[in-house]
Amino acid sequence: MEWFILFLAGLAEITWAVALKYADGFHKLVPTIITVVGYIASLLLLSKALEKLPLGTAYAIWTGIGMVGTALLGILLFKEQLTLVQVIFLLMIIVGIVGLKLATH
Repeated sequence: MEWFILFLAGLAEITWAVALKYADGFHKLVPTIITVVGYIASLLLLSKALEKLPLGTAYAIWTGIGMVGTALLGILLFKEQLTLVQVIFLLMIIVGIVGLKLATH
């Protein structure tokens, strides 16, 4: 269950980061509220997952989910471009996430 909670924390991380882009420097109310709620939810879920998971592993996976998800949504929502080198490094992050999960009992 703690892995699922950590995954949800990662999704909340992606949510607040994308909402922050839409918030336009906190000038737009609804995206600003989503940013704050997503940030708090992400931290609360991470805190819950840390009750059972090792700190280093959980934090690395949480940030990795956030990085990869935010990068993918940047491409889909904001037409951001990635170079081949960036794609390779994002794939390395994904491999790292999977490897950390598999290496943790």
